[in-house]
Amino acid sequence: MSNKIGELKREIGFLGLSSNIINIVIGSGIFVLPAIVAADLGAASILAYVFCGILITLIMLCFAEVGSKITETGGVYIYFEKTFGKYAGFLAACIMLLASITGVGAVANAVISVIFRLFPFLQSEIIRISFFLLLFSGLGYINVIGLKKGVGFVKIITFIKIAPLLLIVFWGFKDIEISNLVWEITPSINEIGTTSLILFFAFTGAGSALSVSGEVRNPQRTIPRAILFSVFIVGIIYVLVQTVAQGVLGSSLPSYIENPLGEVANQIFGPVGFGLLTVGAAVSMFGTISSFILSIPRILFAASKDNVIPIKLLSKVHSKYVTPYVSIIVFSAFCFIFSCFGGFQELAILSSASTLIIALGMSIAPIKLRRRKKIHSRDDCFKIPGGLLVPILSIIVIIWFLSNLSSNKIIALGLFFGVLSILYFLMNYKSIMNLGKGD
Repeated sequence: MSNKIGELKREIGFLGLSSNIINIVIGSGIFVLPAIVAADLGAASILAYVFCGILITLIMLCFAEVGSKITETGGVYIYFEKTFGKYAGFLAACIMLLASITGVGAVANAVISVIFRLFPFLQSEIIRISFFLLLFSGLGYINVIGLKKGVGFVKIITFIKIAPLLLIVFWGFKDIEISNLVWEITPSINEIGTTSLILFFAFTGAGSALSVSGEVRNPQRTIPRAILFSVFIVGIIYVLVQTVAQGVLGSSLPSYIENPLGEVANQIFGPVGFGLLTVGAAVSMFGTISSFILSIPRILFAASKDNVIPIKLLSKVHSKYVTPYVSIIVFSAFCFIFSCFGGFQELAILSSASTLIIALGMSIAPIKLRRRKKIHSRDDCFKIPGGLLVPILSIIVIIWFLSNLSSNKIIALGLFFGVLSILYFLMNYKSIMNLGKGD
């Protein structure tokens, strides 16, 4: 293995990056969201998806512009570091890492729960831990031995993930009762907005997928195209799935909170359909984990390379496979540990809520970068049409989402950022003191 600190190869094309984004965004949530949203809005639930889709598009347009201008590895971390400085980069890296590790741990436990429901005779703690060990060591190995292998695996798993959803959509349309789609009451903007906050977290993930940006071919063109294409595909799938679920189950949809799509499949295909959808949910969650193992180690790699995380070992590149193998191994190990212990729900909720701050920063970034003539003058970069209208609207949307958080979550976010700030100061005490003396 190599001890060098080097550059990664640009081997990811449009299809690979699009698959990675779709794979992360469409996780386990799609299999339970129809019931949650219907419980709040009934037949008008489709409105929330359309509304949230428009808001997410505003935010992702900001990602697209920034991603076409800053094309190094690290995704959100490198966007923040290059735009706002080292401290902001450190905060972004910590948020993304914590959100990813706790999220992967929760998803991994959901996968094993599905397996135990299908095969109850396997249920034991030894099997559970052995499964996690096999899962993370296997995915870690695939990504260590080559970027193409990791991306190829993601492409396959994305197709397998989408296939049962499309099957339900196309076969389910014939079983839709039009009366189930008629709105009895038109919800208010506030009601749609509150539900959209739940959906916002179901649309997040593109930022994590962009961590491989330094390995994307022709990034100025590929990154914005892949982002906008993926958001469009995800939005269409979400709206169609909600329409079929509402149309088939009607007012009873909220009562199937644990597996609403499984019940839809049961109505369409019978018991076999329920079983296949349950397996499909497990595959979907497995696919989400595979994309996280592909993407997030690049944040560790980039932050180490920039000395934002002062552990140089993390920025080593394998001499044969040209992958950040140490970061992949370390991230996989942390995911394994968090999966084994579980019970980090509050931490996962906190880190998910903090992604709103990431979205706010990404909405401000295009405005800040346009003031830098050296970056803005590049002709091959994507530029959001309409001047600053989209970034400003995106900022307003995020502030509105933040205002809908509970006071407890807002206080917890403040404490969370306070702890991270203290940690940053302790890690960079000498350089901060030297900077002060220089002034």
